[in-house]
Amino acid sequence: MSRLQVVSGKGGTGKTTVAAALALALAREGKRTLLVEVEGRQGLAQLFGAEALPYEERKIAVAPGGGGEAGGEVFALAIDAERALLDYLQMFYKLGSAGRALKKLGAIDFATTIAPGLRDVLLTGKACEAVRRKDKAGRYVYDHVIMDAPPTGRITRFLNVNDEVAGLARFGPIHNQAQAVMKVLKSPETAVHLVTLLEEMPVQETADGIEELREAGLPVGRVVVNMVRPHHLDEDTLRTAAGDHRAEVARALSRAGLGGARRGGLAERLVEPLLTQAAEHAGRVELERAQRTVLAGLDLPTYELPLLGAGVDLAGLYELAKDLRKQTVAE
Repeated sequence: MSRLQVVSGKGGTGKTTVAAALALALAREGKRTLLVEVEGRQGLAQLFGAEALPYEERKIAVAPGGGGEAGGEVFALAIDAERALLDYLQMFYKLGSAGRALKKLGAIDFATTIAPGLRDVLLTGKACEAVRRKDKAGRYVYDHVIMDAPPTGRITRFLNVNDEVAGLARFGPIHNQAQAVMKVLKSPETAVHLVTLLEEMPVQETADGIEELREAGLPVGRVVVNMVRPHHLDEDTLRTAAGDHRAEVARALSRAGLGGARRGGLAERLVEPLLTQAAEHAGRVELERAQRTVLAGLDLPTYELPLLGAGVDLAGLYELAKDLRKQTVAE
């Protein structure tokens, strides 16, 4: 798999959860992974039940191995644009304490707020630096970097802003930095995954996002269908669920010992809510089938993750990681 995995998705689809599960899944293969947060929401810290992530790489989880393999580690980093700009000023201009003085004066915050695209350049640049970083032995420090990226509607501009900056600055450190970042982002080292639900709006936004990414020359990875609900009815039952079968259902309930079939009895009172639920379930299944057809037309590999009834806690996150790993191994 690509060394930089960017995870995006419409708000509410669980992209942060998927990013965390992907990092754990890769770590289960014995890989050293880095989870990067760029939106300042501290969503990763909440998922792992940890304190707020600082602007430094911190080990946040250890994943057990599978199939006789040794497990790996997951590190996490919350990238702060101001701190990243201070690093940048020190790296290229050796400002040191002068850079810190600029921060006290509010110039750093002003620059990252006003300068077009500068904040995104700093955020993507920091992630790409982690992808390229090697130790003294010449080995990559991280096998994979997983970025919990902005939502689908903003992802192409977020990743492609370095091209804009490179066009504005024709030479010098800013130009070179932007070009180096774009070299990583548009290479086979990178894959942009989009998270969706089996609902019309998220699926349409996913299709639009994929088209934009492809037009920008950014490498699209996989579609992850999250929070997939189980189907409780077989095909024959689904076909008849929307029909008027009150009398049959009432007799079946009566035979099951849920009261007599007399008018006003328990069996009769249960008929309407049961038929309503069955019709709603049948309608949802048809809607999901239609959305799967749309996703199939995108011609991309697709993973599916189940809806966890109790919500996503740390144990649930490890379960999702195990599920993801099974699907990656099966490819």
